[in-house]
Amino acid sequence: MSQPLPPFSCTFSPNVPELLRELNCTIALTTHQAGKLIFLSPNGPEQLMQLPRDFDLPMGLAVADRRLALATATEVVVLADASGLAPNYPPNPGKYDALYLPRAVYFTGPVDIHDLHWDQGGDLWAVNTRFSCLSKIDAHYSFRPVWSPSFVRELVPLDYCHLNGLAFRDGRPLYVSMLGASNEEEGWRKNIYKGGLLMDIETNEVILDGLSMPHSPRWIDGALYVLLSARGQLIRLDPGTKQVDVIAQFPSFVRGLANRGDYLFVGLSRIRHRASIFRELQVAGGGETCGIEIVHLPTGRPVGQIRYRNSVEEIYDLQIIPDRLRPGILNHRTETHRSGWNTPDLDYWTAARPQ
Repeated sequence: MSQPLPPFSCTFSPNVPELLRELNCTIALTTHQAGKLIFLSPNGPEQLMQLPRDFDLPMGLAVADRRLALATATEVVVLADASGLAPNYPPNPGKYDALYLPRAVYFTGPVDIHDLHWDQGGDLWAVNTRFSCLSKIDAHYSFRPVWSPSFVRELVPLDYCHLNGLAFRDGRPLYVSMLGASNEEEGWRKNIYKGGLLMDIETNEVILDGLSMPHSPRWIDGALYVLLSARGQLIRLDPGTKQVDVIAQFPSFVRGLANRGDYLFVGLSRIRHRASIFRELQVAGGGETCGIEIVHLPTGRPVGQIRYRNSVEEIYDLQIIPDRLRPGILNHRTETHRSGWNTPDLDYWTAARPQ
């Protein structure tokens, strides 16, 4: 009789651990369905290590400098890498080369934040889906509205257009993705498979429409890359000429896109067949695959994959933690993170005598 698989079991291409070592990075992913933020790191030349942490409906991730921000059901949690605490982390000394500890929690309320990004000035931008706007996370307010599509006439929590993605170009926020142009409650649902669009927030111009559930826009190497979730496609767009190229096709619902060197990391999710908006999706392969596909950017060829066998059904966001091969993370639900002191000049745990 076969034994049940342990939670979060996955398979992966033999080359993935070594590729992550060559790229000197760790993959961070969120799965709101499983309530986890997961780090995937190389564990020697042939194995991967997973580090899942509990959060309430985790969605968008932002990584910059030593910081990591995570959008949850009603909060944005900001963590920072206290690398000096990692070598003496009491439960596992010497295991991690970085250790992310909670540093701030912003109570936004249930605004359904999707993508998060830090700008060059240190402001944290949030795609505020319920209020159909871009916001900045603010210590004085639930959020500070910054921009809304021109067809949205009022700031109300009615999810008019399902605004979901934000791309920065040359250090400034510029392109957004949404599922439909509407000024009524959840009006985007009326044409969900062909109503998606991309907009330039500086000009309020629609740069591409008729899209199948666009997500995860990213400006990479002089072009805008977008995932068409309902088609399982990765496309590349030249905003000037409006030329669109299909770079890759995947056997699943795609959402979550990250870049490191010459490689793209694409999140694959299984289709929720019981949900009404997913019943008519015609994704090649049936939409039964969940995991990560690694694509060689110059050629568009798939070069590696990670596939979840259980526990994880959907992925929302992917980010890369650069220059770290074994980062650890502590959430703010337990007391462990309160036992460490980290300053510019001092790192020690309360059980240890300061050096």
